[in-house]
Amino acid sequence: MKDVIETLKRVGFSLNEAKVYFALIHLGSSKAGRISKIAEIDRTSTYNSLKSLLEKGLASYVTIGKTKWFQPTNPSKLLELIKEQEEEIKKVLPRIIVEYKEKKLEENVRLFKGLKGVRTVLEDILRENKPNLMFGSEGQLEQHISSFAHKFVRELKKRKIPVKSLVRESRRDISSRDAQVRFVPRTVTSNVVTNIYGDKIAIIIWSRTPEAILIENKTAAEAYRSYFNFMWERANKRLL
Repeated sequence: MKDVIETLKRVGFSLNEAKVYFALIHLGSSKAGRISKIAEIDRTSTYNSLKSLLEKGLASYVTIGKTKWFQPTNPSKLLELIKEQEEEIKKVLPRIIVEYKEKKLEENVRLFKGLKGVRTVLEDILRENKPNLMFGSEGQLEQHISSFAHKFVRELKKRKIPVKSLVRESRRDISSRDAQVRFVPRTVTSNVVTNIYGDKIAIIIWSRTPEAILIENKTAAEAYRSYFNFMWERANKRLL
């Protein structure tokens, strides 16, 4: 129950809506009082949530005598609802992007915390669709978020994003599977992965709580790129 409710909350349900919807699915068809008891919330909140679910098309009711009996619609409606929301966002997204670009600072530094923050930064690499220069990758992403690591590598290949990766000898990982790879001595150690793409630098720190620093600065990116190319020319093209 808990995981269902948490998932529903993540896709836009309020806590009460999630509880009432789950109770409704469990009961199949019921009066509001019974739903309130199963959902463990008061009657007024139950009615408010039922009203919201009715408006979303996730519930319906019939009146028997003077009593309303509520029932859920097919759960597949959840996916339809998300698609409808996606279509609504697509309608206004171009205007939002224009506004964002007009107001965005030309140079900025942002800090992201946790695994979700790391994913956000890596997804930005995919969106930019620019060649990615990377060093320090030793399987940390696969170790911490295995499913996303494989998806990330597939998307790099699908979008034909060129990747050059500097790795320690004998430490090549899945993120460099389709990349151009050169090797530095295994004595070079770091728990930080750096990605240079477009006018951005993404620094991922694999500490106990991972952090990602995204720097958007053309001058800094050019400097990092120059330093990477310097190391690339001096790195070994194959394992010794």
